[in-house]
Amino acid sequence: MSNCKVIALTNQKGGVGKTTTAVNLGVSLAKQGKTVLLVDADAQANLTMALGYTKTDNLPITLSDIMQDIIDGKSVDVQESILHTDEGVDLLPSCVELAGVETTLIDTKNRESVLKACISEVKKNYDYVLIDCMPALGMLTINGLAAADSVLIPTIPHYLSVDGLGKLMESIVRMRRGLNRGLRVEGILITMASRTTYAREISELLRTQYGTKIKVFDTVIPHSIRAAECSAEGKSIFAYDPRGKVAQAYSALTKEVIQHEKQRQKHRTEIGR
Repeated sequence: MSNCKVIALTNQKGGVGKTTTAVNLGVSLAKQGKTVLLVDADAQANLTMALGYTKTDNLPITLSDIMQDIIDGKSVDVQESILHTDEGVDLLPSCVELAGVETTLIDTKNRESVLKACISEVKKNYDYVLIDCMPALGMLTINGLAAADSVLIPTIPHYLSVDGLGKLMESIVRMRRGLNRGLRVEGILITMASRTTYAREISELLRTQYGTKIKVFDTVIPHSIRAAECSAEGKSIFAYDPRGKVAQAYSALTKEVIQHEKQRQKHRTEIGR
């Protein structure tokens, strides 16, 4: 049985640092000796480009090809589509054709489980699989939630972002009732936080509103132009600005994620005795 942990990074609101978190959490986990696969489940292919593969239409095999083959009932070799990056993480890339696959999914049998079938082919090779979901609750995001063990929710300290978390939580509850009863919330991550009083007040509101029921990570990712620059350069923050405050924050987040998983495993062991 695989001990791989599959985490979906999702938020129905865009611009909250979801892709940046996928890249930097993945690379940081790899730096801790973990084997990591990043899955770009968004037709915009921002994750793929953030790792340096800017000409996504020229990639020989992408997630859209694999998912389409599964839909068509063809045999697949997911390993053929995986790219091995210079930063120690593997990538299952995306391209614009994934948007067409999402349309096809609507009329597909077992349409919610296509991505899960894809990941199941290779998850035995990894400690962590991180799925970068699109910023909308379409069929691709539903596939991501169905395939995941847990959900990590990046959000910015802005009132509208916090207010919108309620709808996402409702979606997760529906997933638990139907498609994925074991789905957990890994935690809420505050990203792009400035030092303003407003940002602090909203962060406190978020912790008050959700912190009693859901883990809100102690780590806060600070706002920094460096984070945007490294994505444009096709690098993680660890390659672009390794001593900066954002790199330090993602290192701290990684320790929280690993520790959280250790606590869960310990709890499961104690229950099993």
